[in-house]
Amino acid sequence: MRQFLLGVFLTCCLGGYAVAQSAGTQPHPGNPSSLPPVAVDVVVQDSNGHPVHGLTKENFQLLESKTPQQIRLFEEHTPSTPQGHALGFAGMPPGTFTNYTPVPPHGTLNILLLDALNTSPKDQALLRSQLQQYVKNVPPGTHIAILGLANHLTILQGFTSDPETLKDAVEHKLIPRAAIQLDHPMENAVSQGMEQTATNLQEFEAEQKSLQMRLHPQYTLDAFNQLAHYLAGLPGHKNLIWFSGAFPLDLFPDPTRKNTAAGTELDSNELHETADLLTQGQVAVYPVAISPPTPGSTPSADRTAMNQLANSTGGRVFENTNGLFDTVSKIIAAGSDYYTLAYIPSNPKGQEPYRDIRVNLAGAPASQGLKLSYRQGYYTDDPNQPSKAADPAPAVTTTTPPPPAPAANPDTASIVAAMRRGAPAPVGILFKVRVLPASTATEDTVAKGNQLDPYIPMKGPFQRFDVDFVALPSDFQFTQLSNGLYSGSIEFKAYVYDPDGKLLNAAGSLLHLELKPETYNRFMQEPLAAHLEVSSQAGREAFLRIGIRDVPSNRIGVVEFPLSSVGHLAPPVYPQPAAAPATAPAHSAPTTPSATPAPH
Repeated sequence: MRQFLLGVFLTCCLGGYAVAQSAGTQPHPGNPSSLPPVAVDVVVQDSNGHPVHGLTKENFQLLESKTPQQIRLFEEHTPSTPQGHALGFAGMPPGTFTNYTPVPPHGTLNILLLDALNTSPKDQALLRSQLQQYVKNVPPGTHIAILGLANHLTILQGFTSDPETLKDAVEHKLIPRAAIQLDHPMENAVSQGMEQTATNLQEFEAEQKSLQMRLHPQYTLDAFNQLAHYLAGLPGHKNLIWFSGAFPLDLFPDPTRKNTAAGTELDSNELHETADLLTQGQVAVYPVAISPPTPGSTPSADRTAMNQLANSTGGRVFENTNGLFDTVSKIIAAGSDYYTLAYIPSNPKGQEPYRDIRVNLAGAPASQGLKLSYRQGYYTDDPNQPSKAADPAPAVTTTTPPPPAPAANPDTASIVAAMRRGAPAPVGILFKVRVLPASTATEDTVAKGNQLDPYIPMKGPFQRFDVDFVALPSDFQFTQLSNGLYSGSIEFKAYVYDPDGKLLNAAGSLLHLELKPETYNRFMQEPLAAHLEVSSQAGREAFLRIGIRDVPSNRIGVVEFPLSSVGHLAPPVYPQPAAAPATAPAHSAPTTPSATPAPH
């Protein structure tokens, strides 16, 4: 529903505006005691692993925290279900971009995650070889994206149902290599008379390996958090197929264990958020162990975490035995035949941080030995948590953020990861942006508020670009304070990168809003418009990555494109306002450096 509304909205925007309220799952502003509807995708299979069709709502019993729930919506999904056509655009003007991803209704999205961080080079080569065989036979119409994980997450191929595009991606885009691994093994340094050096190098390599192993879980969690943000904004069911040699990640509580062995040293808030985004985004995780365990060996902690992750999200564990084609085919087939059950929690004021979900069969199917796979719970914040007191601040404040730095909290880590060159572009905030040269002339300095790389700054002359945003106001979360004002914060960013992913320049603005009820109502009826200015070295090959973040909910939207696609276009023509107000209205978007007219 939200994607349809945004499609209509963006088709009409940048000229006349048309706004519709979203029927998404965001909490209703000013009503923190309510919880959004919960959707549970249930895969039902017989003893041979074949999907079971034709069940009705009466064949299911659904419980949350042991309390029966009323099933408000019931749908059966099969590969033969008509998918319709994804909503597209008749054609956007030059220089206009959107992070809207057309997805056919009722279609299942499949993500192949190739984990080089936790996989040996030998197993990576095996995975690549088998993946080449799979894409030669992938059924047409199967929506697949391929992502790689080294020390960060990278999109190797965005969602496509074209087998030829997948073949090209696998043939020409390498599985990423973990950058933190040593490039030169110790043996290369050994020569006659270097025994002591070799010993020192061996000790250093052992320490480096130990450090790598301690960092792997955090790198893996950061990547899953970023991927969860990306997938949570896409509608429908998703199958996340995680190919790896190890699984150092435990997101969900296991009632049979006192500790989560793989996650005890990780940030609990980031674990919480990642698990919540996966479950809310209807993501079923299917870990595929490239190297099967040794026969007779005791299950390791990461294998235990792998099983817990799969069971908690409605997925299943697969041990690879050189049959990747069959494995992926089984996963995609299982994840395309499912039932969706939706309910509204009957106890919205419960205090438990994690709510258990149980689905049972009723009637004749209950005695047929059928197997159910579904997500087994979700995290929820305390709905009765008091709002923060209002600060004695202006109704609107804007600041220019400093250059990106290592993240100190999971929210900051999310936007840092989302703004990395080549990373998945999240669609938690759907928006449209127009980027045009500010003038036909070059300049000796960068735009006001821009932050160049302090170590190797770009040299002029510079080309300055106008960046004009338009977004749905209903995508942003507001909290009603004790004084009656509605409080919210929105962050806007524009980063310039070179082709190798080096950050050259950064521009941004942070908007803090405290709106009176009547102003808030007007705000929600108008498109949110924002303006930034960012500079790049004239004539230099560079990429522009643009993002919006709703600070309270940590939802993010991002687009990326080469500046060469807009550098030759004519500057924008802004309509002249009839009269300039003395001060910006309380619901205005951030202005840098002057009042921002809505782009045309």
